[in-house]
Amino acid sequence: MTLPLSRETVFEDIESAARSYSRSFPSVFDTAKNDHLYTADGTRYLDFLSGAGSLNYGHNPEPVRSALLRHLERDGMLHGLDLATSAKADFLMAFRNIILEPRGLAYRVQFTSPSGTNAVEAALKLARLSTGRTNVVAFSGGFHGVSTGSLAATASGYYRQGLENTFPTTTHIPYPDSPLGEFDSIGLLKMLLEDPSSGVERPAAVLLETVQGEGGVYVAPVPFLKDLRKVCDQYGIVLIVDDIQAGCGRTGAFFSFERAGIVPDMVTLSKSIGGCGLPMALLLIKPELDIWRPGQHNGTFRGNQLAFVAATAAIEHYWSDPSFAATVARKGELVRESLRRRVEAPFGAEVRGLGLMYGIDVSAVPGLDASKISKLCFERGLVVEACGRENEVLKLLPPLTVSQVNLSMGLDIIASAITELAVDAGYGEHTS
Repeated sequence: MTLPLSRETVFEDIESAARSYSRSFPSVFDTAKNDHLYTADGTRYLDFLSGAGSLNYGHNPEPVRSALLRHLERDGMLHGLDLATSAKADFLMAFRNIILEPRGLAYRVQFTSPSGTNAVEAALKLARLSTGRTNVVAFSGGFHGVSTGSLAATASGYYRQGLENTFPTTTHIPYPDSPLGEFDSIGLLKMLLEDPSSGVERPAAVLLETVQGEGGVYVAPVPFLKDLRKVCDQYGIVLIVDDIQAGCGRTGAFFSFERAGIVPDMVTLSKSIGGCGLPMALLLIKPELDIWRPGQHNGTFRGNQLAFVAATAAIEHYWSDPSFAATVARKGELVRESLRRRVEAPFGAEVRGLGLMYGIDVSAVPGLDASKISKLCFERGLVVEACGRENEVLKLLPPLTVSQVNLSMGLDIIASAITELAVDAGYGEHTS
């Protein structure tokens, strides 16, 4: 006899075992506003997950919500393939005028199927087409998606297990920083390229995150990024920056690579480009590399009109004024100062990050792991996830619009949870 389903049991009974976030945060969520989530029974949670970086402007931000309601009320198109539409035109103009031109960028904009992994797939395909080469260099700790092409560049053995023989040619080299310490990634790359007997094909592309998210919030040094640009220029290699999680203001500037003064050949964007969590993904392409034939890389849902409307509203409201980025930077400094004082200095945890993308690495703190910290934070009303090779890093992704009060409240919960767990593990009595 089949038992009646409920909102609490239906996920366990029917949804695939592939579900993940619902295991870490076992509540049935119902509504959300700004930096808070609310369950069906009215319990409130402060959100430092932000849809894994898809909600940089918070939940249901009013400027975006209002634009969506106006579009729906006038029966604006919802689905458009890649037809020319008013919503797409408005987005392209706003993106060029507010984001690209002020930064001296002249990218062509390709709308891919609305997921980050498909934007990466498109970038890798186009790099291979434009160079006539197949190999791609990616980095240890990198995460680029889990469809076949992007998974070949994703380094985590958890996602790759059992599929190694299906991947396109990819060469992984150590990131300049990792749990194993600093590494001369540029030196190794040069050796592989300069040695005709290295056994490594000259790559079509180098693909990287300038701040690794899932890999443990490791920040690529500016000199490394500048040198990588030079190496790619020297050897005719396409430089692709995956800005799916670190872009759209997450690290302070709109693009995470701006701090290095470089211009990648291609950039992938998704997550928060959709304005309020709506599915949308872009590939930004230098014009000389835009050699696609019509429809050569396509997708039924690359014309998500609601996402275009939301993205336009978000760009116009938040990015027309330079003070928005400055505010994000100030909040990031508050996070850095607070965490270094309250968890790094007393316990030896390492704090890494930029803007409002921070990680607390507790691998050096005996008896601690970030999954336990995340669980305790959830019990105290904060949603924040663990990441890294062994879930040794607590990753903070609060909305860029988080209030000062709620940002401080979230940091209080984190510091208190780490202090309690460290003391329970026998580290010693400390105050947060």
